[in-house]
Amino acid sequence: MTVLVGRRESFNAAHQLCDPDLSDEENRRIFGKCANMHGHNYVLEVVVAGEIDQASGYVLDLKALSQIIRDVDHRNLNTDVAWLKGRIPTAENLAQAFWERLQPELPDGLLRSVRVWETDKNWAEVGDQA
Repeated sequence: MTVLVGRRESFNAAHQLCDPDLSDEENRRIFGKCANMHGHNYVLEVVVAGEIDQASGYVLDLKALSQIIRDVDHRNLNTDVAWLKGRIPTAENLAQAFWERLQPELPDGLLRSVRVWETDKNWAEVGDQA
């Protein structure tokens, strides 16, 4: 039997939505006020699925997923996180980057979805069922 389990973590980070190849005016046109440096209280939700290990009772020890948050908490996502280099830190790109960061750390097929909440109203999700 496959069981889905999830972990919800929060982190605080600053970012600026801008393409370095565009002018300030063009960035403001595309990204509006988000072209200015600002911060969010993000929420990251990760869902994994698999068989329950009979010895531990876990599909996965979910505390292991929280280690990834240390890389981004209280950071500037444009400059301080090596694995985000070259990406405009939109919610969509963050969800994809977290997926790419987590997937190699987990057994094949275990990761199902990664959702990043940028605000209470805006989120982006990637995954095999997204």
